[in-house]
Amino acid sequence: MSKNIPEACCTLDIADEKQEKLVAMFKALGNPTRFEILKFLITHPGCITGDIVSFLPIAQATVSQHLKVLRDAGFIEGIVTGTATKYCLHTENINWFRSKVGDIF
Repeated sequence: MSKNIPEACCTLDIADEKQEKLVAMFKALGNPTRFEILKFLITHPGCITGDIVSFLPIAQATVSQHLKVLRDAGFIEGIVTGTATKYCLHTENINWFRSKVGDIF
């Protein structure tokens, strides 16, 4: 018994590490709090954890956990200045993410 599968209209050239990276980035965006943090960092580049805590109604430890996920996924980077870390978007990774999403959709 054979199913009639239509011919592929195009190819999607992503696999292995690149696919894992893309999936991790989607997962990071899938959390509403992390999405809010990204929105905040777009409009407030170079802010520190305390700034995000003041903006969101969650504890500092929770913000730190979310920042770690966003950093591990490649959306943000932190620059240590003294005792504080200033966070901003990781432009190169975000551009890569945009291009891969554009390839898919």
